[in-house]
Amino acid sequence: MAETVFSKIIRGEIPAKIVHEDDQCLAFHDIAPKAPVHVLVIPKKPIESVDAISEEDAGLLGHIWVTIPRIAAQLGLAENGYRVVVNCGRDGGQEVEHLHFHLLGGRRLTWPPG
Repeated sequence: MAETVFSKIIRGEIPAKIVHEDDQCLAFHDIAPKAPVHVLVIPKKPIESVDAISEEDAGLLGHIWVTIPRIAAQLGLAENGYRVVVNCGRDGGQEVEHLHFHLLGGRRLTWPPG
């Protein structure tokens, strides 16, 4: 997998406004938010996209999905709700080739999103 901005954030080479970090994942505020709260949750393991997830990543992905509601609660989103979006590939809107989950909230979100 190619070096990405997320790899540099994980290593601390690029600053980020971190809201959660553990041994498997990192969550930080998006620099171009699409909602009042827009946090990216990324695995520390480099996985290019949804299409690159393997069977061995099942535990890691489970950990991320359990962590997302905790982050949402920490950010005050649990009561009114939030959205989690995962883009895959260019046409799917993926801009960084490192699997990431967009946690969006803080206002009523519309559908369809785009």
